[in-house]
Amino acid sequence: MADQPLSADNLDSFHRKSVHTLQLSNEDNLRLNVLLAQPLQAVRINESTMTVHALTDKGEAKVRLNPTARDEQYLRWVRELLSMKVTGSPGGYPIFLKRWTRMGHARNNLAQMLLLGEPEAVAAVVYTPGLSHDIARRAWWASPSSTNARCLLENPEVVNGELGKELTAYLLEFLPFEEVQLDVVDTVRLCLQGELVSAEEREKLWSRAKRKNPFYIGFLHADAAYIPLPDKPHRQHADVSVQLAALTETGNPYANAFASTLSSTGQNWLRALQLAMEKPVDQEVVISLFIAISKRFPLPLPERRGVRELSSALQRAEQFCHSDDCPAEVKAVRDALNPTALPLFKAMLILAQMGEDSLIPYFGGNDSVGSVMRKRLEPLTQPLLAQTTLLLK
Repeated sequence: MADQPLSADNLDSFHRKSVHTLQLSNEDNLRLNVLLAQPLQAVRINESTMTVHALTDKGEAKVRLNPTARDEQYLRWVRELLSMKVTGSPGGYPIFLKRWTRMGHARNNLAQMLLLGEPEAVAAVVYTPGLSHDIARRAWWASPSSTNARCLLENPEVVNGELGKELTAYLLEFLPFEEVQLDVVDTVRLCLQGELVSAEEREKLWSRAKRKNPFYIGFLHADAAYIPLPDKPHRQHADVSVQLAALTETGNPYANAFASTLSSTGQNWLRALQLAMEKPVDQEVVISLFIAISKRFPLPLPERRGVRELSSALQRAEQFCHSDDCPAEVKAVRDALNPTALPLFKAMLILAQMGEDSLIPYFGGNDSVGSVMRKRLEPLTQPLLAQTTLLLK
């Protein structure tokens, strides 16, 4: 009999037959099929105890496996069975994802991806933008980890739901054991959203920053109102607010940024910036710090990621404050301010031009950390600290 030509249908038929010949124990095969006959919300596999856990409407169910082969091989067979029941293909997560993303329907099948028992499939769900609170809750049950918790807390719906505080409590519990400093920054940043932590917990996080610099950078990313320092606006804040009242009402971005900088929250943010710039630990943390600076001053400047050269920032700030060759919105602010406020406005303009690209001349081609890195950064950080000091006088 002639061999049949290879086709997608033949391959699918082969895969289907292979599933029926899997060497699962009779007991496991029966119990898993009974489990999968129920409406499930998520499935996870504990490889150390060889147990399949399932989340149902009535709670959790589990099947303790009785391997007939090496654990790794046996778990592969179990996942093939799960995939066959859920997707119609034993190929598992990669084939399933490829097929549905090509058809543009991946978002419609996030719930199915949580039934595959594949950590990578759960990660794909967690990283999906606009995740619903219900799917996020199932994904968290399927794979609770610090990485997934941080990713889920990037979603406003999760932050505002019941899951938000559960994820925050988990991250804060494991925060002392985080070894990657950028993860510390992101954990603090994410936990300071909305009402996820109490004022008392914010105070504790702030006090820990004295011993661990990345905490300060997490506060720089968060709402400045959460920085637990005394309310103390700049001495010129009241006068500047009057001078810029008409411009702030019409939404002038430079007027809004300057008034905010001199407010009590703006001054506290600058104090936190000074503390953060004292002893950053590695390059990733410094990059995050400069991203926080860029986010703090959302001005319509041509560089979206900051100027590359500090001299360019100094030159532009000088031009904006003392030349007619500047944007109309800047000129309006300059004309409205008293001369005594112009040096402060100029200092803010210098800070506002910073961003991650400002670090390229200092980090390009080297991987220095600690005191060596801080020494390399001094030509940039010292002038910036001088500007923050001026703004805080």
